[in-house]
Amino acid sequence: MATEGKNMSLFDRQQLPDSAHFRVGIVVSEWNEPITSALLNGALDVFSSAGLTQEQLVIQRVPGAFELPLAANWLLEHAGIDGVLVIGSVIRGETPHFDFVCGACAQGVMQVGLKFGKPAIFCVLTDDNWDQARDRSGGKHGNKGIECAVACLQMMHTHWAVSSSTTA
Repeated sequence: MATEGKNMSLFDRQQLPDSAHFRVGIVVSEWNEPITSALLNGALDVFSSAGLTQEQLVIQRVPGAFELPLAANWLLEHAGIDGVLVIGSVIRGETPHFDFVCGACAQGVMQVGLKFGKPAIFCVLTDDNWDQARDRSGGKHGNKGIECAVACLQMMHTHWAVSSSTTA
């Protein structure tokens, strides 16, 4: 495994760009809630460190991972959002349901970002078991919520820089 023994969530808070001028949408799946709550907490810590206040964060909860893309679409369409982070956790079971949900969710999130030309960041754990999910939501491999929040900030700044350079 590529991340074996590595905490991939270490970053320098001083390197976070000031993002106080952005509005971020966060869509969180209620399925596997202990995992998604840990991912959300990691993301909220990053956004706070980058200067975003609670008023600049729009958090929407949905039943499961399959519903994440539609809610992300609604936030980008109606809430004046600069970027959206979707948080979920799908743990493999005994049927192919896992593959259908994971594939549809990933494809849907990508389509939302392309449709609106804004960052739509995929923070959905697709693990084989609970131990792997815990390891990636604050355990020995760090917290993917942190990593994805940093990616969301970077992409919003990239979008802003590209948009500013084309309008100048």
